[in-house]
Amino acid sequence: MKQYLKLDEWSIIEEGFDPHTHEISESIFSIGNGYMGQRANFEERYSGPSLQGSYMAGVYYPDKTRVGWWKNGYPEYFAKVLNSTNWIGIDVEVDGTPLDLANCTVKDFVRTLNMKEGYLSRSFTAVLEDGKELKVEAVRFVSIVRHEIGSIRYSVTPLNFSGKLAFTPYLDGDVKNKDSNYDEKFWLEVFKEAGQGTAALTVKTKKLDFHVTSVMSCEVSKNGEKLSLTAETIEKEKYAGNRVLVEAGQGEVVTVYKYVANVTSRDHGLGQLVDAAREALHQAVQAGFNELLREQAAAWADKWKESDIVIEGDVAAQQAIRFNIFQLNQTYSGEDDRLNIGPKGFTGEKYGGSTYWDTEAYCLPFYLSTADSSISRNLLIYRYKHLEKAKENAKKLGFAKGALYPMVTMNGEECHNEWEITFEEIHRNGAIAYAIYNYVNYTGDFSYLGQYGLEVLAEISRFWEQRVNYVAAKDKYVMLGVTGPNEYENNVNNNWYTNRIASWTMEYTLDVLNYLEQNEPERYAELVGKLKLQDEETAKWQDIINKMYYPEDPERGIFLQQDGFLDKELVAVKDLDPSHLPLNQNWSWDRILRSVYIKQADVLQGLFFLGDRYDLETKKRNFDFYEPFTVHESSLSPCVHSILACELGYQEKAYEMYLRTARLDLDNYNNDTEDGCHTTSMAGTWMSVVHGFGGLRVKDGVLNLNPFIPGHWSSFSFKVMFRGSRLKVNVTDKEIVILNETDVPAQLNVAGKEYGISGMGEVRASR
Repeated sequence: MKQYLKLDEWSIIEEGFDPHTHEISESIFSIGNGYMGQRANFEERYSGPSLQGSYMAGVYYPDKTRVGWWKNGYPEYFAKVLNSTNWIGIDVEVDGTPLDLANCTVKDFVRTLNMKEGYLSRSFTAVLEDGKELKVEAVRFVSIVRHEIGSIRYSVTPLNFSGKLAFTPYLDGDVKNKDSNYDEKFWLEVFKEAGQGTAALTVKTKKLDFHVTSVMSCEVSKNGEKLSLTAETIEKEKYAGNRVLVEAGQGEVVTVYKYVANVTSRDHGLGQLVDAAREALHQAVQAGFNELLREQAAAWADKWKESDIVIEGDVAAQQAIRFNIFQLNQTYSGEDDRLNIGPKGFTGEKYGGSTYWDTEAYCLPFYLSTADSSISRNLLIYRYKHLEKAKENAKKLGFAKGALYPMVTMNGEECHNEWEITFEEIHRNGAIAYAIYNYVNYTGDFSYLGQYGLEVLAEISRFWEQRVNYVAAKDKYVMLGVTGPNEYENNVNNNWYTNRIASWTMEYTLDVLNYLEQNEPERYAELVGKLKLQDEETAKWQDIINKMYYPEDPERGIFLQQDGFLDKELVAVKDLDPSHLPLNQNWSWDRILRSVYIKQADVLQGLFFLGDRYDLETKKRNFDFYEPFTVHESSLSPCVHSILACELGYQEKAYEMYLRTARLDLDNYNNDTEDGCHTTSMAGTWMSVVHGFGGLRVKDGVLNLNPFIPGHWSSFSFKVMFRGSRLKVNVTDKEIVILNETDVPAQLNVAGKEYGISGMGEVRASR
């Protein structure tokens, strides 16, 4: 871990260029708008190590599965988010010498991600081999107002010479994915055209026929005056661009403005792509760079108004939480229910950019509390639309009925190819069921249950019904051959969390059936008929609930992660030689599987989800036992531990875990940020503050807050949307102040006392 970024409340700042951290910075300084994203690659050419990445939401490729030994049931492909057309490129030459930061001396390098206003800037002085010095200043952003538009302002100033500058802005679709199973390029050219100051390029995927059209317009000015130049047009395979020459005197500022529209066949007909892109581009060029930047700042101000968290007295913590919120808002806007959230967002291609259970378990709470409920509803509808595929997935594994949602997916099909994940990590089904409960409990939108929720819950319960085994000698139901959230254990019997979330899902499904029968009898009858639900089936669910087996150790008073867990050598992480960590980079997989070490919350994941079912002493015994064996080598681990530590009053551990999850990428804790940021764990970071330090829970339709403040913070505040109210919660060591920023009144419980807060009202509670 090396902290090389400057601490700042509103910006991520890198001072000085180090090629060894460049790919990490490419991830951290990424920009996006929910529709497209861009790693922080340089506009000018760079021959050093770099992971080029331009991504279009929902555009993917079914890369043929590559495994060492094929097993029945393996998916045929692993879906990949595609490195799409490079739209940011602007090659620069100085008197014929290419500008390349790998081949010159770089001085005064500063790269800044302005999170408050939503743009990336970079400045540096380059000293070429012949001694010529030039200053470069670049600003770029992707618009969250005009989601198909990206814009760049790129300025070059000769400092100690006068000479000829050449600029080549271009669109390049001849790109590849680093993560390609067979080193295949995924794009074919459809159309290209280069004109004076313009270029257009359409490429399509070799499979699935996704089309992406990019259209650019460029302007050049010198000292603020627009130049009229004749461009050399360039057309090559999957490439279109312009090259212009500018005579620049010492101290003269030459600026290239590059506007690009990126559109896809997901949103436009194939015959309309070029026209749609040109129209979007025309509107952007008419507005101009400064107006687009002003729009961007205003739109981000609105986002921060809804979702900002303010921490006083700890700049590292403040910067980190804003970075996490910023990336979440860049990744998913909720406007398109065909889209979801990949573990790397728009910051890298690892994990294929596909949907995991991370969305339901970690991301949903952020959107529940920081946006209109329609946003989180769309995350659930995404899964509802994939229900038939989930039923097909269950059939592929030999089940006669029910639904098994995929571990990894783009379109509802399973596309993960590790057997211990694809076939065994079935607890993901429970996360999807829990998300329905979480959404309804938080929003009060019970209509969702009859419209969509019950169908998903019933099919998941049918899966669990078949996945358990009844053991007559024990008069118990068991679950064999599973992998729990702790992926450092594979093919275990009776993972406590999996058994528990399965039983809970069936219990909740029965509760929903009862609710609909009492409150929406016509819809209830319709759904029972559609699902062909029989009394015998629901009775079987109840029997499983009553007789589910849960491994325990009565002497320690803990739930066992799985059968045989105590057969392991119980050596705490603190007693390991630090050179062995991280285990996944130093130990063989065999050694990891035989060890006691836990990748992420497992039993504790269940105690977090189902916290209302267990008392503090139970949580304490389990936390005290399992946390010392947890290596937190999953990005999803520290946040759950931080939340539970808050509840247990372990203030130092809570803060330690918060800082680890909050600065996971900024400080490269797991030595893997170059692959992309851990976007879904960023939502867990938000939960660490709001559900952890803020103590937010919803019980019986009432918002509960039970906050505490880390000792070296002077105050912290957060905002939550709750059933139409937006509440700003401010916590100091002396009091809790809640402001209602809307006209909608709310009921809430603060530190055990009931309060009513009127529209635009205020509540104060002593701590």
